[in-house]
Formats: sequence, C-alpha cells, structure tokens
Amino acid sequence: MVNDDKLDISKLVNQVVDSIESLKDSYGPFERHASQTVSNTRASEVLTELTGLLENNFPYFHPNYAAQMLKAPHPVAVAAYLATMMLNPNNHSIDASPATTAMERDVLKQMAAMFEYPEDFLGHLTWSGTTANLEALWIAREINPTKLIAHSADAHYTHSRMSEVLGTTNVTIATDAFGRMNLNALEEQLKTGSIGTVVATMGTTGLGAVDPLADIVELSQRYGTRVHVDTAYGGFFKLIAENHLDEETARHFAALKHADSIVVDPHKHGLQPYGSGAVFFRDLSIGKFYKHDSPYTYFTSSDLHFGEIQLECSRAGASAAAIWATLKIFPLTEDGLGAGLIQSRKAALDWHSLISKSENLMSYQVPELDILTYLPVTKSMSSLDQISNEIMVQASQGPKIDQIHVATYSVKPDQLAARNINLQTDTDHARILRSVLMKPEHVDWVPHLHQTLDELAGKLISYHQ
Repeated sequence: MVNDDKLDISKLVNQVVDSIESLKDSYGPFERHASQTVSNTRASEVLTELTGLLENNFPYFHPNYAAQMLKAPHPVAVAAYLATMMLNPNNHSIDASPATTAMERDVLKQMAAMFEYPEDFLGHLTWSGTTANLEALWIAREINPTKLIAHSADAHYTHSRMSEVLGTTNVTIATDAFGRMNLNALEEQLKTGSIGTVVATMGTTGLGAVDPLADIVELSQRYGTRVHVDTAYGGFFKLIAENHLDEETARHFAALKHADSIVVDPHKHGLQPYGSGAVFFRDLSIGKFYKHDSPYTYFTSSDLHFGEIQLECSRAGASAAAIWATLKIFPLTEDGLGAGLIQSRKAALDWHSLISKSENLMSYQVPELDILTYLPVTKSMSSLDQISNEIMVQASQGPKIDQIHVATYSVKPDQLAARNINLQTDTDHARILRSVLMKPEHVDWVPHLHQTLDELAGKLISYHQ
C-alpha cells in the first residue's frame, strides 16, 4: 500500500481533537467546574515532566529494539483511540456506547471470518489476552466443572495462573524438541478421561512455536474433549499462513475453525495500543453462563449488550474504535494487515540464515513465526549463560543511536541436547538470546542487527576462553 503523502501523526491528532471539540460544542456551551480547572501553564509543566520521565523506557518503536513483544501502535489507531477517549464510551452497554458497540460488532465479525468461524458466534473484545484466556477457561470450568485443563509446558503462564484463580486443576503436557505440544503425551492424558479442555498455543511467547492444532483437534474429538486455542500472539499469522508459513504450520492454522474457543490480541500484531484482546466461542449456548441482572444498565435497546456476555464490566469503547479505524486501512487480508507480517516472518528467516553461517552465533531452532532464538558458540552451560547476558547488556549501552535491544530465554541442558547442542553441564540452566522481529522494518534492519551482535559475541567468546 503506497501513500501519496507522508503520514503525520500530529495532523491526525489535531484533526480528531478539533472534530471532537466541535461535536462537544454542538450540544451547547458550559463552563467546566472550578474544581477541575487548570491553567495551560500548569498543565504544560506537568506534561513536560511526564514526557521527560517517559525517556526512562526502551525504544519499542524502533527496529533496533528486537527484545520483547512490544511495538508502538499505528498512528491511525492512536488518533482513533484518542478521539474516542475524549468522549469515553463504555462498551459494557449499548446505552453507554451506541457508536462503538456497532464498531466492535463489525471488527469481531472480521476477526471471526479470519479464523473461518461460523457467522453465528459469541465473542467480544477484552482488556488483554490474559482477561480473554481467563474467560475462556472460566467457560471451560462451567462446562466441565470436575475435569482438568491441559496445556503444553511452553504455554503462557496465564493458564496455570488463571487455573489457580478459577480453582481448577491444570495438567502440563510435555513438548517436543521444537517447543510444540507432544501428541503422544497428550493422548496418554486424554486416555484417562480426566481432561475437559485442551489448550493449544499458536505462537508460544517464548519460542513462537505453533502447537499441532489439527492433530490436537482430531485427538480431542476422539476422546470427547473441548479445544481452546490461545493464539494471542500468533493469531494474525492466519492471514499469511497458506502462502508464507511452512506447509505443516499452515495446516494447523487452517484448523482454527474447529476450535471451541479462540483468543487473540490486537495489541500485538494488530497494530493496537494496550490493552486490546478478544475472545470467541463457537457455541452460542454458553451465553447462559453469563446471565445476570443489571436493572440500571440496559434500557434503550433490546439488542444484546456486550455486558451481557462478558466477565468484565466497564470496558473502553476506544479500543473498538481504534481497531475499526485500523482495519479500514489495513483489512484482514494477506495484502492488508498481512503485508507487515510477511516482512516480520522474512526478517526472522533472514536472520536465521545469517546465523547459520556465523562462527560466533548458532540458532536454537528454526523460527516458525517471527521469534528468533539463538546463542553464542561456547563450551559450557555457565559460559553460555554469562556470555548471553553480557551480549544483551553491552549491546544496549552507549549512545541511543547505537543501542540494540535483545532479550534472553532460559533453557536447560536436555532442551539444548534435543536440538543437538551438547555443552558441559556445570549448571542446570542457562540463558540464550531471543529476538522478537514483529516490526516490518526489521526486514531491512536484520543485517545491521546481526553484524553488531555477531561481532560482539566474537569479542566476548575470545575474552572468556
């Protein structure tokens, strides 16, 4: 997509602020109460102090930042969120959010269609993937109150944490050599008849691994269990799976349509600000679990209010507006929002290729999505841990323009051995390096990132020999 002029966020912000102020003025003037008035000078002083304090952050917006799952939202999403926030609708009820309720319905239909879900589904936006997963696990508990919830050893910690919150019992399923749920281990648990729901992860937060969903669905159908898919990180890769992911990985993304519930985070690859999650259910009958009475909330519409099908109460309509505006520009197609994901995926593969030719760095495993794990070439677990940490720390130092930010990931000797990496076992775990290449700009930045870290690794390896 080519723009005929450069996007200027200042102009976008001024446009929406002026429009919303005009909307407010159309209802007639009024004086703000003295208890909430403040001078422009004082407000400017406080905001100057704020922006100064915000310098104590990492450059999440820059391609030199390749550490955690963080990036700045798209300017259109920022402007849309700001415009809507000035009115502050609450998508709990239609009465509190007629415009943004309609927007939320629209974007939910688009995302459900992306997953090839049926037109009749139950779902809504949430504050985060954590909240969305909590809700999906709550429904799992309500459907099978005496049964267990199974997830892989590499699943996000939210599942075990939410099991504690819900008072359910979770079972950890071993992973294979690439961090995916082990099907044999899963079937052994399913044979016991104790599992009510299996949680599959499409894009683990550590390795970006994709659980074998198509096979998990088949096994679960055989043993009569439900399947919940946590695709908070990897969900939008469905847009490019058929043409740009490995054939086997694409097969599992194609199976999303069979899941009983799905969670996805627009604040990751959907270009949105925090927090923005979404949860979808295939079975409309689960609506009965949400039944509640709120005599002062729902009164101007007989249509379904989101507050009637969500655990949360108040929820910002601004999130729905920001997604709606973003999808108007970047639709949920391979050429739309998927275009950026193609570049993120290519960046991970390009860097993996460069590492495979290095004498100082080696890959931990081939990336399935856009998360890359790699390590310095060394002889022992302790030196691996030390050098990995020193690379992370030293690369982030110096002038801002020269800083490179990466993260670490803790591994055990048996995990390394499963990947044919055999080191002297003088400690029971060690850190390796991890980079999340979720910005499309990373595809052009990879040679610079690799050269800088490769040279630094070489110096540190020589120093510690």
